[in-house]
Amino acid sequence: MTFQPATVSNDLISLPKLPAWVTSGRAETLETVAFRSGVALTILDQLVSDPSGGVPVKLLANRLALTAASATSKLEGRMAREVDIRDAFHLTPAGEARGPDGDLLAFWRDAARLRITGRDWNAALKAFVGLDLETEVDGWLRSAASRCQTHGPLVGCVSVMRSVLEVDDRAERVACLFSDVVLARVLNWPVVLPVSAHCLTKAILRDLDEDEPELAVQLRILQSIEDAVHRSCDLAQRAAALQAVAPRLRAKGSDAAVALFLSEDAVAPSTALSPMIQGTTIPMTDRAARRLCDRLVELGVARELTGRPTFRLYGIAP
Repeated sequence: MTFQPATVSNDLISLPKLPAWVTSGRAETLETVAFRSGVALTILDQLVSDPSGGVPVKLLANRLALTAASATSKLEGRMAREVDIRDAFHLTPAGEARGPDGDLLAFWRDAARLRITGRDWNAALKAFVGLDLETEVDGWLRSAASRCQTHGPLVGCVSVMRSVLEVDDRAERVACLFSDVVLARVLNWPVVLPVSAHCLTKAILRDLDEDEPELAVQLRILQSIEDAVHRSCDLAQRAAALQAVAPRLRAKGSDAAVALFLSEDAVAPSTALSPMIQGTTIPMTDRAARRLCDRLVELGVARELTGRPTFRLYGIAP
């Protein structure tokens, strides 16, 4: 999986998709979920690992991070909405406190950038989750890896989540992150995609020692993986549409602005594009930034996300 600017596939219809029998409703067992998850993970791996498919992986990771932040907010008892979390992160001026909602999104965005390959990847992971859990990490991951080999990836995910929550039953976000790490290690990804948390509930996690809750957790993670597959295909199509209209943009720095839209789920014209396009040294005036965003909306490839006349955010059209 590479986090490079997406390329447009010559035939988006050829993107791998989930067969109907994988997503059809049925009486589930641990065995059928293991089989279905193997198919879904194989397809997701193909989508995010092959740049020729055109999936904008940075954008996908940031959108998944927002959903994970909303899900873990509920797990932690705050119940913040995605729109509030997004605004807290993207609209807080630099240097000012984002508050718990913005910090939660920052956690998941930073988690999606953690390298989990190379000699020191586990040291970086330990530092990221904090010293309170550091001494347990190696054992949890070894045990989960073993379970993955014998029983499949989702069993390893549940194993590591149970290990974390046995030590601290309020560490839901860390438990979900470690589940994502287990998936990424199984698939040999260099970084994680935040998928495990999306469909989980506090009630399901509370009783993880029981057989039925274990199946319930696996089903919820499988649902999130399937959703990530659908999002990947959808974003590949929307990225292709944006890149197709890019030559019609006349603003100086429009190529860099388009690249930013292909990596960020929300773009604030007054900060991300002006006075300098984020991640570049290319200047853009506030007026030019607003006009460029409005032009993308006109062309049908972006939309305004807030519904407000001021403090606006833009993103690729859903």
